[in-house]
Amino acid sequence: MNAHPTDLNEATPTANTTDMATETTLLNPRFYTTDFDEMDRIDVTPIRAEWDKLINQMKSDPNKGHFKKNENWDQVDWDGMDPALRVEFIDFLVSSCTAEFSGCVLYKEMKRRGNNPDICELFSYMSRDEARHAGFINDALREAGVAVNLGFLTKAKKYTYFRPKFIFYATYLSEKIGYARYITIYRHLEANPDQRFHPIFKWFKEWCNDEFSHGEAFALLMRTDPKLTSGMNVYWIRFFLTAVYATMWVRDHARPEFHKALGVDISWYDQEVFRKTSTIARQIFPIELDIDHPRWLPNLRRINAAFIAMDAAKRQGGIGGALRRVLAGASAARGFVALYTLPVKRNTLPEDVRLEPAY
Repeated sequence: MNAHPTDLNEATPTANTTDMATETTLLNPRFYTTDFDEMDRIDVTPIRAEWDKLINQMKSDPNKGHFKKNENWDQVDWDGMDPALRVEFIDFLVSSCTAEFSGCVLYKEMKRRGNNPDICELFSYMSRDEARHAGFINDALREAGVAVNLGFLTKAKKYTYFRPKFIFYATYLSEKIGYARYITIYRHLEANPDQRFHPIFKWFKEWCNDEFSHGEAFALLMRTDPKLTSGMNVYWIRFFLTAVYATMWVRDHARPEFHKALGVDISWYDQEVFRKTSTIARQIFPIELDIDHPRWLPNLRRINAAFIAMDAAKRQGGIGGALRRVLAGASAARGFVALYTLPVKRNTLPEDVRLEPAY
């Protein structure tokens, strides 16, 4: 889970953050690969009008000059930063950088391996955007002397194979939840500028619009085949919604000092992000999770407690630690099943799938 304050002093800073990004766990962002031949067979004819509008928007490259430091980039006193906050903020930046770079690698490979001009054009623009995002975050890490070696990461990170439909569900949610996270932080700091402890947050508004448009692309891809959002696939959508929300809850609650510095309550923030994401996802998902159900928060807390216990058991080691990890894993699994089996809300999909940022 989270790095501990001593971890950053046990190796050279750059090597340590690269190791953090390379590690594969349930909570860390992953690198994905898929069936590129199946991707190549996608036909966007059913949504051609909406598709061309989105592609033209991406082609215009509205954020071309956005990811550059300017006079609004304040000097950061990394040495004077509270040590616990520094560790958690670096963990946040490394995780964000890895997630953005993961998208860049996947989208670039889709473009390289494909022959479908519509699909190749889309992923050329999205890989461009994600490369900028990852590079910008890495520049912030470089200021702290802890940049991630992205070239090494491409070779060293383990890749997870997902069928295209699973890529669609997971990445759609990742992009839309990224928008919801960034805009919620941006709006909070817009109203409370004294809590903006790093200048990178000033760039979040335009940045999150990239995330939003990427999510629009995956919504359109899912709309090309009605089977992707109906029948047994609805159970897969439910699985990914539950998994993504639960992972975010655990990951965020591992960074108390980071959220304290921002001036936000973690549980409030996560519920707000879930609410925004659920509202947006009505454009393509026929169900949404009931995040106000009485059993929702208690089971998220159960999963979080289980991950804390697993982390402690891992550090303990030995037979006792192994047994504790098994018991904690079982508790996390029970919590996940409890969330997955909660009643869901049903949505009627709109005729026009396209949305514009509204928060």
